[in-house]
Amino acid sequence: MVKGKKSTAKYVIDCTQPVDDKVLDVAQFEKYLHDKIKLNGKTGQLAANNVVISRDRTKLTIASPQELNFSKRQLKYLSKRYLKKQQLKDYMRVVASSKFSYELKYYEVSGGDEDAEE
Repeated sequence: MVKGKKSTAKYVIDCTQPVDDKVLDVAQFEKYLHDKIKLNGKTGQLAANNVVISRDRTKLTIASPQELNFSKRQLKYLSKRYLKKQQLKDYMRVVASSKFSYELKYYEVSGGDEDAEE
């Protein structure tokens, strides 16, 4: 009997810009996600459901079994909450860069093009 390989869904959160500017600590962000991600309505269920959070220097990767139907939307919600907690929400936003990844970007501020004299 040949068993098929279990498929996994991998979600990536790219924090390159804030990490390069030393605004965000990826290790703290990883711990926050590890503590706050809910599965079946409960936190702290990651190991029991084979969900793995890994990080390299600027990216977090969340791998979960396909049959778990892990919500990408929950990652965006938790990322925004983390930015608010770190008081960075006014300067950064979470943008979907592809179907399975998010990116933390700065808001674009246009300056000097205003008509102050009217």
